[in-house]
Amino acid sequence: MNENQLKQEIYNAIDTHKEQIIDLGKTLYDHPELGYKEVFGTQLVGEFFKKIDMDVTESIAVTGISAAPTKKQSGPTITVMGELDAIVCADHPKAKGDEKAVHACGHPNQIAAMAGVALGLHKAGAFDKLHGNIQFMAVPAEEFIQMDFRSYLKKKGKIHWYGGKQEMIRRGLFDTTDMAMMIHSLDLGSVPAALLGATGNGFIGKEIHFKGRASHAGAAPHDGVNALNAAMLAMNNIHAQRETFRDEDHIRVHPILTKGGDAVNVVPADVRMESYVRGASIDGMRDASKKVDRAIMAGAMAVGADVEIKTTAGYLPLLSEPGLNAIFKENIKPFCGEMILENLELAGSFDMGDLSHLIPCLHPFISGVSGNLHTQEFKVADMETACIMPAKAMAGTLVDLLSNGAKKANTIIDRFLPRLSKETYLTLLNDISECRHLNGEKMK
Repeated sequence: MNENQLKQEIYNAIDTHKEQIIDLGKTLYDHPELGYKEVFGTQLVGEFFKKIDMDVTESIAVTGISAAPTKKQSGPTITVMGELDAIVCADHPKAKGDEKAVHACGHPNQIAAMAGVALGLHKAGAFDKLHGNIQFMAVPAEEFIQMDFRSYLKKKGKIHWYGGKQEMIRRGLFDTTDMAMMIHSLDLGSVPAALLGATGNGFIGKEIHFKGRASHAGAAPHDGVNALNAAMLAMNNIHAQRETFRDEDHIRVHPILTKGGDAVNVVPADVRMESYVRGASIDGMRDASKKVDRAIMAGAMAVGADVEIKTTAGYLPLLSEPGLNAIFKENIKPFCGEMILENLELAGSFDMGDLSHLIPCLHPFISGVSGNLHTQEFKVADMETACIMPAKAMAGTLVDLLSNGAKKANTIIDRFLPRLSKETYLTLLNDISECRHLNGEKMK
């Protein structure tokens, strides 16, 4: 059987079971869970893989699963991934629960596409016909949110890093992975389309705690120190830095207040802020982070408040592997024709960026959704385009990579020059992460 015949058998299997694949995505969509809380999603996806005779390991990083065929092959290992977690979007019509969680980033489409790859390969008997190993991972906590909760998990020793793939790298879950792939949904218009070779910003996360002195806001404001004023000045100071950011660094800084005080008639003494500092390069991110810290401290100093800045390593910029993109392009063409965009620079951030610094990664964007990510307008417009089309394209890509003695996969692996080793990557995360006080004290 040649490669094209094997691909067609896989595609036929995916089409035969497409309702099962789509139902998995729909069920996950109806049960949104935030990062490191994906208990339902972990069980749901784990059961799916058990039904197709995979070895399944659950709770790989608090939540999440890994799955692989029982029989191991010689050759390179490729990991196919999807993400489990939802985002907070209170205005979205499908937001649920007190946390207002909703899948407004298309992660159920990723899971369904990943499951479609596995099911198609399994039904076509493809695992035994390829020269390498394919494993599957449902990844927790891609959205870098609820930093207080993740800080709590860290203090309890349940995680060390806030991002799911960061934590999985630390735990060694990618140590035997030679390359990785996943898809991401994006509004690319109303017809089947794909975006290949896109890059993305990285970011550094900040939790800021302004500490003032409470006093009666009407009777004795002069006895207080207004931490909210310190925060407002800090935001204005950050705005004043914007013209100093280099255009090529693509810096974005977008703080929010998560607590503005305790009562309207009390001078705010406890004010909390969170922010990202995004950038297209590690050096650019770190330079902007120093400027933001300086701006925050100046705001506190101006009113006599204290401030604590907890800086946490967010995600690294997303890199693109040309060889993988070229193979995927040929496999997506039969399904979307010439509706393929290439090599755009995106300002958003993805924790696939971290992994892309270590091993070759494929991260195409697929249509089938409408509305901007993380907004009330986001919805899945066409499940087949969003889930079934990329499942076939990824499966076809795997066949190309692992056929003929895995020649194409080995060529990409051999020529890939990692930007970081696992050791230097973890050292970088530790170097970025610190807790800084106004008096100059630093604590890791």
